[in-house]
Amino acid sequence: MSELRKFYKENVIPKLVEEFGYKNPMQIPSLKKVVINVGVGAGLKDKDYVETVINNLTRISGQKPVKTEARKSIASFKVREGMIVGVKVSLRGERMWDFIEKLVKITLPRVRDFRGIKRNAFDGKGNYTLGIHEYLPFPEIQPDEVEKLHGMEVSIATSAETDKEGLKLLELLGFPFKTNDQQQ
Repeated sequence: MSELRKFYKENVIPKLVEEFGYKNPMQIPSLKKVVINVGVGAGLKDKDYVETVINNLTRISGQKPVKTEARKSIASFKVREGMIVGVKVSLRGERMWDFIEKLVKITLPRVRDFRGIKRNAFDGKGNYTLGIHEYLPFPEIQPDEVEKLHGMEVSIATSAETDKEGLKLLELLGFPFKTNDQQQ
């Protein structure tokens, strides 16, 4: 069991029950899955770019990603049906907990000019999405091996009913949110 999962069971659950007064253990919010997504956009025609993205995501997540294809053609974007438009990987269980722990304790503090993550990136149902401009802060990536830089989107699905519960869950798990005076 990962350290973060143990911390969740021993420390976070009692604090959530105390604050929100849950009667049933099934009401207590937890992490369901993490989806890491990279839009291929700029490298639509470049097969090497897609392979680079797949290799980077495999290193970062420890799991082979899936290519996402365009469902329909859009002429103004020069996209045809069936073209590869993105790459994604879904993490659940122990890999999810390990990734979240690495993200919070190692990766985010290594981001250049990092001052915390936004509090307003919740979807209304307790799920959080975080955009990362470069993949360099991840410890699996060696800066001298970087061919092409790309950003990524990390979506964290929780079982929380509201954004307030989701925010509290992520705060207790150690996510470095900006304080209210830093929001500007």
